[in-house]
Amino acid sequence: MNAAVPVAIALALDAAIAEPPRRLHPVALFGSLVAVFDREWSRPRIAGLAVAAALPLLAAATVALAVEVAVRLHPVAGALAAGIVVFAATSLRMLTETATEVVAATETDLSAARERLRWLAGRDAADLSAAEVRSAAVESAAENLADGAVAALLAFALLAPVSLPAGAAAAVWVKAVNTLDSMLGYPDKAHGTASARLDDAVMWIPARVSAGLLAVAALVPLSGAGARRRLASLSAARRWAAAPPSPNSGWPMATLAAVVDARLEKPGVYVLNPDAALPSVETSRAGVRVVRAAGVLAFLLAALLAGVGYAFAPEVVAWL
Repeated sequence: MNAAVPVAIALALDAAIAEPPRRLHPVALFGSLVAVFDREWSRPRIAGLAVAAALPLLAAATVALAVEVAVRLHPVAGALAAGIVVFAATSLRMLTETATEVVAATETDLSAARERLRWLAGRDAADLSAAEVRSAAVESAAENLADGAVAALLAFALLAPVSLPAGAAAAVWVKAVNTLDSMLGYPDKAHGTASARLDDAVMWIPARVSAGLLAVAALVPLSGAGARRRLASLSAARRWAAAPPSPNSGWPMATLAAVVDARLEKPGVYVLNPDAALPSVETSRAGVRVVRAAGVLAFLLAALLAGVGYAFAPEVVAWL
């Protein structure tokens, strides 16, 4: 079965149902497992290193076994199983719908918008203005494009042409690393240091690929002078990308700040595109649309890479 097929299945499932039910969602189940290890340790850094090494491998091995069983039953069953795994490891529609809801709520109910922002961003929103809430929503949509779609898709596309179980395991391993970082990777949690550093390494390429996809998604509808102005603004995004403390998140966020020409800011931490105004409702909606388009491009890119890889997989296996 062509390795591009599971990517197509995942995109179709994302469009149709957005997310698996929470009580059955593999990421939620993995989060429950991580919570068991989120406690005080006598040697927190050693414990954190063991957690960062073991838990993603456990999740990946479990998925690889399940997909291997499906492949042995029938190639179609294997492709379907791998597609479900990729779907569970990505979250494009839910991401963009949630960001859209937060932006809309800033017009009608700022308290509700602040509350809903917690679904996207782990920051205290109690004192944020409506524009600052919109900024946080747009920033998070850009950052989570890398975490919630591009990283797992690239991991799958890399290994799936050789083995669907290996590709599914790679996607889940990356998602597990992201989940560990989101739950443990805080400065006040010494046992999360290893998870945070591992996530920094894993996300280096996906963050930059996400920035490229955002740029392409924003440039495609333009032509002539509009495209030239947008390209000029993207050159500044490379400078802004270093502003956030993360080595990776600044790339997609700065790129989106450039393409929608809006100031994106986490008060007291960083400012992207400082000469622009904070995003209006319409600018924020445009930003979310760009993220949605870039996410679709990510699926298409993964399908292309997986399909091309599948064509050459026999030669690669023979060479190895």
